[in-house]
Amino acid sequence: MAATALDPDRLPQHIGIIMDGNGRWAQKRGLPRTAGHAAGAETFRTIAYRCRDLGIPYLTVYAFSTENWKRPMEEVSAIMGLLRKYLLEALEKMERDGFRIHFFGDLAPLPPELRELCLETQSAGQAVAGAKYQINVCLNYGGRDEILRAIRAWGKDCQAGRQDPETLDEEAFARYLDSRGLPDPDLVIRPSGELRLSNFLPWQSAYAELYFTDVLWPDFTPEVLDQALLAYQGRKRRFGGI
Repeated sequence: MAATALDPDRLPQHIGIIMDGNGRWAQKRGLPRTAGHAAGAETFRTIAYRCRDLGIPYLTVYAFSTENWKRPMEEVSAIMGLLRKYLLEALEKMERDGFRIHFFGDLAPLPPELRELCLETQSAGQAVAGAKYQINVCLNYGGRDEILRAIRAWGKDCQAGRQDPETLDEEAFARYLDSRGLPDPDLVIRPSGELRLSNFLPWQSAYAELYFTDVLWPDFTPEVLDQALLAYQGRKRRFGGI
């Protein structure tokens, strides 16, 4: 379907994407899995610009989960190298392109140089005046881990007298999550044919619309994104009401 069929007044404000299928894309072509991640990184760039051009303020992508450390070291190193390359590029083009970059997840286990680059990129994004678009990169992220980290931080504040357990509600707890201050995703997309969220934003996605497609992430084009957006616009969001 053509992008012109999209209603610009009914676009989501926040999209989450589980970037899945890089390895299978490569294997189907007789290529190493690392080649799939390189292709997937280019797809990420294309989709980020498409979201910006549509006027969608927030894009959150699942780049590396807490479970991905189980993969072969060669593959992990390739993913980290691609991330470093992208961040260096983002630092140069961030102001021109109007993006901010923010990270969800526990950055402590990352290689020190990459961790510092992530923090530098995030800090630089906060300083970009007038940036209308934010990319949230889930790096060493797991939804359960995020909730546990939030509970620990809240518990410490309770011990210190900064919080009262009797006043805890959803809004207060959300301020301890990695996504604090941001709207919840309206639409979560998973390519590759898998029909699960795999620990991606479980708290934030409670009322998100879900869209699954068999397209592998490196083949995920702006046209496929538009199809997901059209499907989103065809749904009625009741949030538990009638």
